[in-house]
Amino acid sequence: MNRVQLGCELLFSSAAHTIRGRRVGLITNHSGVDSQFRATADKLHQSQLCELVALYGPEHGIRGAAQDGEKIDNAADPYTGVPAYSLYGQSHEPDPTMLEGVELMLFDIQDVGARFYTYLYTMSLSMAACAKAGIPFLVLDRPNPIGGIKIAGNLLDPNFASFVGLYPIPVRYGLTIGEIARLFNQEYALGAELGVVAMEGWKRSAYWRDTGLPWVPPSPNMPSPETAVVYPGTCFFEGTNLSEGRGTAKPFEQFGAPFIDGARLAGALSDLDLPGASFRPVYFQPSASKYAGEICQGVQVHVLDHSTFDPIRTGFEALAAVYRLYPFEFSWHIPQGGIHNFDRLAGTDLIRSALDQNIPSAELFACWDEQLQSFAETRRQYLAYA
Repeated sequence: MNRVQLGCELLFSSAAHTIRGRRVGLITNHSGVDSQFRATADKLHQSQLCELVALYGPEHGIRGAAQDGEKIDNAADPYTGVPAYSLYGQSHEPDPTMLEGVELMLFDIQDVGARFYTYLYTMSLSMAACAKAGIPFLVLDRPNPIGGIKIAGNLLDPNFASFVGLYPIPVRYGLTIGEIARLFNQEYALGAELGVVAMEGWKRSAYWRDTGLPWVPPSPNMPSPETAVVYPGTCFFEGTNLSEGRGTAKPFEQFGAPFIDGARLAGALSDLDLPGASFRPVYFQPSASKYAGEICQGVQVHVLDHSTFDPIRTGFEALAAVYRLYPFEFSWHIPQGGIHNFDRLAGTDLIRSALDQNIPSAELFACWDEQLQSFAETRRQYLAYA
């Protein structure tokens, strides 16, 4: 297997001219490392090519120390001593003060290929801020861990835009972080002077296991590449009273609640004969998040065939099955600000309404076909890899 060469590695060789002699800022976190686990922040700080003058951290922080949703303050980076500004505290974008002295902004964070992952919007909002400040923006490209071919799910309704979905893209968009940066910049008029340091050796058909690269969890509840494979479908459980497996060793790969009979649910899901998936009844006791310290039953999703597995269909079928089996125990997450948490993730209230009415999932998917075809046409011009 030939290892993919990352944008952050090529930055110090074939793309070194892009940073030579410049004062640079870097938006990054603990996933911003090369194949030898060397942090891009540390390499820039030690490099004679440029001067690293500021760091900027997304949700979970520069070094990944914070849990999901935890606000982060500005502080000096403990390793480099460089000022580290939070983009997940008072603001989700750098203000003019944070950008003082920066001549070029770099972005190096591992994405997971799902619309509701907040790093996408840390990037896009920072691109817009840099555009206003006249600072060029350079994305160091990384693989999409769930491949660059399949697109799936509904397009987000702008009326439901939030930090878990700002733009009308599908749940699974099949682009690298560099490709989607270009799409955001052009389609949503961010105005950035944008460049991308492309990878070498990455193929659109590749899942993470095909890259030859080690996996560094980009957030606390994304421990393995297999988590990323199921995440586009099981993340929706966050919007319900079911545990999505946070606080266990298999977040998003397993889900359940104290009121569920795991064997019964596994049997119901197995009867659906969903492609590429198998369901194992499990017991688990979350150490944090929903049902912390309580015994839950549910299922673990085992992906047997990446080529046929559809995480979004699997997630919705599983959600519908729980709703059908436990109509009095199941509930949606309490609305915040007048919009259900589920609707923010789904980018619409139509899916929740359909599930309330027991409308078959197949009818939902058929409604999305035209949207997906339109997005596929738009997406085509931003594809940088074969």
